[in-house]
Amino acid sequence: MGLSGAAASTQPSPAHQAWSQQTERWINEQLIAQASSDLPLRPEVVVGRFDSRLQLAPCARVEPFMPNNTRLWGRTRIGLRCVQGPVAWTVFLPIEVRAWGPAWVIRQPVRAGTTLTQSDLELTEIDWAAHPSPPLTRSEQWLGLAAVSALQPGQVLRNGMVRAPQMFASGSQVKLQLDGAGFTLSASGTALSHGVLGQAVRVRLPNRQIVNGVVINADTVAVRL
Repeated sequence: MGLSGAAASTQPSPAHQAWSQQTERWINEQLIAQASSDLPLRPEVVVGRFDSRLQLAPCARVEPFMPNNTRLWGRTRIGLRCVQGPVAWTVFLPIEVRAWGPAWVIRQPVRAGTTLTQSDLELTEIDWAAHPSPPLTRSEQWLGLAAVSALQPGQVLRNGMVRAPQMFASGSQVKLQLDGAGFTLSASGTALSHGVLGQAVRVRLPNRQIVNGVVINADTVAVRL
């Protein structure tokens, strides 16, 4: 790295400014190339300043690059290297890449176990890169599901924060919908575990036989014969 011991300056040099602008353009080009058509995010790039003590040798062409094991997301860094100049040098700049996109946010306090409705959340724009867990973006990902824990206003709804609601408790009497090839039968039985919507549950029939089925509503289990 070609550095000299010149006195520190509080203002970036014209070369530093030009290289910073070039870096920002390069990052934006990379983000556009990586953008997903399924979920377009609006990027915002903040390039950190060069250390004012750096006095880099003149360079006719500077090339930005991504260091190993880094990506253009959140707080990270980017490399700049001189590829055409009297002295070869490499420096690293801190950068922040924000990715603005839609997310569902809690509108009012929600107790743990509460089944979520449209009135509980609102769609807004957040920085996806500010948190390691992606937010939920479609209402079908949470509508009718239950909160795993208490949720507070302004909290972003993310993976793992909702689950299918419990329809009945272990020991409850439930209806059985027995579906066979071209016919459907009805029966009743006792649930041997808590019934969660869409999940498997074991039911004991009056004759002590045990069948496996899937919970389809508050008191019904579907069984394939």
